[in-house]
Amino acid sequence: MKIHEYQAKNILKKYGVRVPEGVVARTPGQAAHLASVLAQKLGFPLVAKSQVLVGGRGKAGGIKVISSADQVDPTVTQLLGMTIKGEKVKKLLIEQGLNIAQEIYLGAIVDRARKKVIMMTSAAGGVEIEQVAAETPEKILFTPVEPLFGLTPAQVREMFYFLKLGKENFQDFSAIALGLYRAFVEKDCSLAEINPLVLTHEGHVIAADAKMNFDDNSLWRHPDIARLRDPAEEPPAERKARKLKLNYVKLDGKIGCIVNGAGLAMATMDIVKHFGGEPANFLDIGGGAKSEQVTQALKLITSDRGVNTIFINIFGGIVRCDLVAEGILKALEQFPKWNIPIVVRLSGTNEERARELLKGTQLIPAATMTEGAQKAVELSKR
Repeated sequence: MKIHEYQAKNILKKYGVRVPEGVVARTPGQAAHLASVLAQKLGFPLVAKSQVLVGGRGKAGGIKVISSADQVDPTVTQLLGMTIKGEKVKKLLIEQGLNIAQEIYLGAIVDRARKKVIMMTSAAGGVEIEQVAAETPEKILFTPVEPLFGLTPAQVREMFYFLKLGKENFQDFSAIALGLYRAFVEKDCSLAEINPLVLTHEGHVIAADAKMNFDDNSLWRHPDIARLRDPAEEPPAERKARKLKLNYVKLDGKIGCIVNGAGLAMATMDIVKHFGGEPANFLDIGGGAKSEQVTQALKLITSDRGVNTIFINIFGGIVRCDLVAEGILKALEQFPKWNIPIVVRLSGTNEERARELLKGTQLIPAATMTEGAQKAVELSKR
């Protein structure tokens, strides 16, 4: 689950992370009034930031500096209602401008291979960390945190010295790093980052931006976080999938993937990319792979107009492959005139019987996951 920047800042503030003073507005009139009140208190400049659950707001023109009173009305009117990557801006965060001397990146993720939280620190803040990792990986310090001990003072000092900040900034940085880690662990985050973490000319260390994603499976024990969900900002297909209890995440590719099991779904996306294709989604229909699940999955996949090929990759461990094949055929009865090629790989119990059932249909069989991925990528590229 994703939340807005202003919501993430409210959470981090409770953990001792310093954030700019700001207000949230939902209409141009409200935004203009609150901006004027804030300016009377703090002075100009102010920063108006579109609140959408997509990245690249700055590049899309969704963040504007307000330098004077006569810029307030035109700026908030322009931002509210604009569209960024298909998402309409319905909220604005208006906050104090910062006199920036340096921008830093500070983040936390789960490293599943190490089974630990990894703190990431970089002096190259203000840009996407993926870009920094690809172009200048030496500018990132990765700090694995032992779950038993948490983020230690020694690790905080190592992160601080890596950034080469002045000694006078250590207390502020330490409070923010420890607060970010505590929030990440206690709120069951899958990602928490401050980009940029700003050092001002006045010598303050402040979180100018904040992003937090949460593990959906943990929301039952965090009702306060669950209430922050903004369904209107989520893709319609993801909203529908959640109601159907399907694990679905929309991506930007053209190959729709229908898979049983989260691990196999990840492996399927990896092998599709390995052969030069781009998956259109992550979709785990669960271990059963019954006809109803396949039907709902197909409806989700075909509702994405960008999909031109479907790859059904099922491992028959808990269920028999022949029953899965029957389920697929039953599901496809609801799509009598489909024109999207569908590659099917069924492996496991009764797989030979399953292949017999699928013979003579428009479905394209594959004996292995590798073969299936190759066929799907070839068909997609055509």
